[in-house]
Amino acid sequence: MLVAGTGWHFLGHPRVQKAPDIQVTTVEGKHIRLSSLKGRPVLVNFWSTTCVACIREMPQLTRLYREFAPRGLEVIGIAMAYDPPNRVLDLRRARNIAYPLALDIGSDAARAFGDVRLTPTTFLIAPDGHISLHTSGELDMQKVRRLIAGMLEPSAATANMSARN
Repeated sequence: MLVAGTGWHFLGHPRVQKAPDIQVTTVEGKHIRLSSLKGRPVLVNFWSTTCVACIREMPQLTRLYREFAPRGLEVIGIAMAYDPPNRVLDLRRARNIAYPLALDIGSDAARAFGDVRLTPTTFLIAPDGHISLHTSGELDMQKVRRLIAGMLEPSAATANMSARN
């Protein structure tokens, strides 16, 4: 029992299978509820202004967002509770971040996703609302790109079939 408890403590909480239905507020004041994005792939990235790896992957996330957003992808960057809002805004401007950035002032989003504490931590939510990828550390962008493309292709194929019938 002690070994299991110790392993759980050091390895973290069990992975969340279905994405929690959180609502976040972007730095522009827009409210985004995850359930309203059902039917689309959503990449949720927990990050921090002091995290070198987070800053390093932001341009890649911006490229991913610009490439796939027209086809339905949503990317949401969630700043950790300890990040001062003014630093988040300054970083957004300095890095020209295209995707929505939200503040998690009360740590509600981090708790809902299994008590996220490490940054970057990223979740790829499939159109059906299940988490298809959960990773801590920098993303394997080729893998993420393939997963997202695969999630978007079936909807495109369905639309083509409907147009033919």
